[in-house]
This record gives sequence, structure tokens and C-alpha cells, in this order.
Amino acid sequence: MVDFTKVPSPCFILDEELLERNLAKIDYVRRESGAEIIVALKACAMWSIFPILAQHSDGATASSLAEARLVFEEYGARAHTYAPVYAEREFEEIMRYSDHITFNSVSQFERFGQRALLRGISCGLRINPEYSPVETDLYNPCVKGSRLGVTRAELGELPDGIEGLHFHVLCESRPEHLRKAFAAVEEHFGDLLGKIEWLNCGGGHLMTHADYDCDELIAVIREFRSRHPHLRIILEPGSAFTWRTGFLTSTVEDIVRNGGVNTAMLDVSFACHMPDCLEMPYKPAIIGAHDPQVGEKRWRMGGNSCLAGDYCGDWAFDRDPEAGDLIVFEDMIHYTMVKTTMFNGVSHPSIAIARKNGEIEMIKEFGYEDFKSRMS
Repeated sequence: MVDFTKVPSPCFILDEELLERNLAKIDYVRRESGAEIIVALKACAMWSIFPILAQHSDGATASSLAEARLVFEEYGARAHTYAPVYAEREFEEIMRYSDHITFNSVSQFERFGQRALLRGISCGLRINPEYSPVETDLYNPCVKGSRLGVTRAELGELPDGIEGLHFHVLCESRPEHLRKAFAAVEEHFGDLLGKIEWLNCGGGHLMTHADYDCDELIAVIREFRSRHPHLRIILEPGSAFTWRTGFLTSTVEDIVRNGGVNTAMLDVSFACHMPDCLEMPYKPAIIGAHDPQVGEKRWRMGGNSCLAGDYCGDWAFDRDPEAGDLIVFEDMIHYTMVKTTMFNGVSHPSIAIARKNGEIEMIKEFGYEDFKSRMS
């Protein structure tokens, strides 16, 4: 178990042993399915772990020029790049760092594609197969009126030069959802699959979840590949690589009681450091806490920004929290650091790695200059 007293508060801590456990599962799926699995930086751009991720993946996917450059410089490869829109001022540099570029629309391909093809870059087109199991509209790329990808009715014929198709319709999903996504792709775009070289199945494949059936995933991929043996099948999970691999430590700085509500005021912010808790929304697990039962005292965790809604809860504890207590949130590596802000100038959590030998390696500590350099 990580010794949380060895790091400053607040601090993101990645557990190297837990990471390697996830990577072993990902390697198993890569080996048995024949699919390529690439790292999605949008979930975790912690480049200090790129060397180990590179040993257990087939590349990395970027959603912007900055991510593509980071893949090139720190992962050591050119990126599979997809962005909802490309800008003229950035595209030349994007090509420098990419070996695959997926376009969100035919018009974007018509604008930029020939330049990419002349550079030997494999070009793809994002499609909307009009199926997604995602119930939250904020995260559903196939919601009516979606700006992401082209439907078959919009596409018509496949433009010359397109070598791959890309769909991204899953979010923390299971193998049966991929099977349904494949069926939707075959229904709407099946006549085009013989004309392409690769199919990127996007992210959302949560294969490192305790309840995920990796053997079923392998079977789903094998079944699809048996029908389309010429295709390279690419998966680009984000959360799966760092799912449940780390923590966010915090400290109770004050106790506020108002209108029968008990709030432990922390030195971290949900708005600034755990925004998905408010956007999704969801309630993270806290070590030593549990969901309140009838009659149990309930505690909110309050963030340290001035946003009125910067809180989450409720939890119950075996004893009441007090100022100075350590509060440790679980599963705080994916979609946390990449979404943090310095709103209000609140102190940004440090970043650390708990090595397998028990040592804590401090990767980054933030201060005033980090805040100031974001402003002008």
C-alpha cells in the first residue's frame, strides 16, 4: 500500500505496480485478438510513464497539435491524430508529428488531405454509425445533431485517398457494445470496408475493469476480423491504461456545518482538479469512507474554489473528519490531470509515482510561476 504521508498535499500519485497489472491485461488482448492497441493521450498525458506504456502498446493517439508533438517527443513515435477540426496555422506541424490523420468531415479531408497524402501519411475519415450505448448526452458522439463524424447518408462514396475509417461510440463500455458497434458499422458502411486498409474502433474499451470479460472482447474482434481479414483493427482506449492505478491525496482544512449539512473543506477542488465529478456526474471512492446507510452521519467534501457548487457527496466515516485529516480519493489518474485548471489560482496538486520498491518519486510540484505563465 502506498504511504500517502510521504507526499505533499494535494498530490496525484500513480502506483507503478497497479499500472503494470493493467498493462499485462492489455498485452493479453493485443496478443490474442490481433488488434493494435494504442494509447489515447486525452485520458492521460502523464509523459513520465510513456516509456513503459510504449512497451505495452502499438502507438499513441493525439487529439491536437500539442498531443501529437508530445507523442513524437516523449513516446518516441508519430501519432495517430484525430481532431474535430484542423486549423491552417497548425496543420503543417501536425503532419510533422503524425503518420495517420483522421478527418472529421469530407470537407476537412478535401481541404488538407492531399497535403497529407503527399507526405505519405495514411488518411482516415471519422464515421457516425448512428449507434452508441452512452446514455449521457455530454459524452454521446452519436446524439442527434452530433458534430462528430459523418453518417452514411452524408458520405455517399468514399473519397479517393481515404485508407481508413474511424468510429468512436463507446465510453467505459463492455464487449457486447463493441459487437453492436461493429454490426452498426457493417450495416451502414459495410460496402466500404473492402475499400479501406484499417478500421479504428476508437476508445471506451474498459478492458482493465474487474468485471470486464477480455476473452469476450477477443472473441468479438476475432469474429469481425474473420469477416474482414484484410483490415488492421485498431483500438485506442484511454481510461483502460490507467484505470484504478492511482490516487489524489488531500487534507481537511476546516469543518463547515450549515442547515444540517456537514462539509469537510479540503485543499483540493472538484471544479479544478476533479471536474468529471461535476460534469458526468459521479461520486469517487474515498479510502476509509463508504456510502451512508440510514441513520448514519453524512459528510460532503468541499472544494477550495469559490464556485458555489464545488463539492461532492455524501460519504460516511467511522469517525467524524477533523482538520488535518488525510482524505485520499481513489482512481484519480485518468481524466483528471488532463482536465485540471488553475481557476482561482488554487494550488495545483503535485504529481508523484509510487515505485514497486516502495519509493516515492516526485515528478512535478507546482507553484506561482505555473499559474503566472498561463496568464499574460
